[in-house]
Amino acid sequence: MRVAAAGSQDAFAGFGLPGAPGSSAFWAAAGAPSSMPAEGGGWVTLFLWRGSSPVSVEFESWSEPVALRRWQDSDCWYAEVRMPERLRVTYRFVTGDDVFHADPLNPAGAGGERSIAATPDAPEQPHWPLLGADAVLPLPRTRIRWASERLGGRRTVRVHPAGGGGPVVLLLDGDDWLHLHPAVTAFDSAVAAGGVPPVTLVFLPAKDRAAELTCRPELWEAVRDELLPLVAESGVPAAPQRLVVAGQSLGGLSAVYAALEFPELVSRVACQSGSFWWTPGALRAADPLGGSVGGVIAERLRAGVDLSGLRVAFDVGEHEDRMLPHCEVTEGLVERAGATVRVSRSAAGHDRAGWRHALLRDVGWALRA
Repeated sequence: MRVAAAGSQDAFAGFGLPGAPGSSAFWAAAGAPSSMPAEGGGWVTLFLWRGSSPVSVEFESWSEPVALRRWQDSDCWYAEVRMPERLRVTYRFVTGDDVFHADPLNPAGAGGERSIAATPDAPEQPHWPLLGADAVLPLPRTRIRWASERLGGRRTVRVHPAGGGGPVVLLLDGDDWLHLHPAVTAFDSAVAAGGVPPVTLVFLPAKDRAAELTCRPELWEAVRDELLPLVAESGVPAAPQRLVVAGQSLGGLSAVYAALEFPELVSRVACQSGSFWWTPGALRAADPLGGSVGGVIAERLRAGVDLSGLRVAFDVGEHEDRMLPHCEVTEGLVERAGATVRVSRSAAGHDRAGWRHALLRDVGWALRA
């Protein structure tokens, strides 16, 4: 679909926008990115920006940036972006001097600099509230000041008893789930609806993701010997003997690594888009995903391990073409090692906005046994 010829009063009428672009009527009706069916399948989605200077739109791990075009000499900048079926994506606008902005027309935010767009056929994400980019997300009252001897440094770990508390759910990259996506609110809603049993959420921030989340035993020794005792002393009801580890990307890699190497600690995992391409040195390679399929985790699994006590849910984005082979081989090897496995695909790329529903669903599944 293309916009009508320059000068047309109904240039964007197909997207539900009346009047000339840049007019008062036009901006009064403008909102979140809207989509129309594209020839041959998929969607054409319209992104709008109001201003006087050039701007582009950047997407989270899905597409290259797209420069917006100015409508004649108006304050309307626009881009028609071809999108596949079933996509939810985080995006932001970039103005001069690399200044980042959330979309002021979109009520779906993800922190102060990001917004979320979804094609009309993207599945709903129940329990996740629609919050603007400037919203202040609720923070758990209980916070633990953790000075780790094994990991070094200090960090603040928040603890929230959803539904009164229960099994511990350790959320890796916890600050993202606190400040960008409202996991506290979402878990409270899912527990109230019966989709997730009462749980105690522990939001674990990473100080150095590449160091801490890449198959290092120090993290899990510190969790076992330092953090979980602090959670037990916090006064929040918690049952750490039924620990669920939830991680995405490198966090998913680390969660599965913990299940392999610390089975007495981790027997339930919710893994979204695990970075199973990882090998020592991969992050310094020109093509990090171009190495052996399944990386060190697949190598470890092929060496033989009994995972009959493990319950793990795997999810990966439908549009993560290069991640899929690494994830698929790992999923198969984990199941062949005796684990109870659940496999699903989300309508997203490598993007936390697409992992949100899987997080709730898979934590609930992991705790059903």
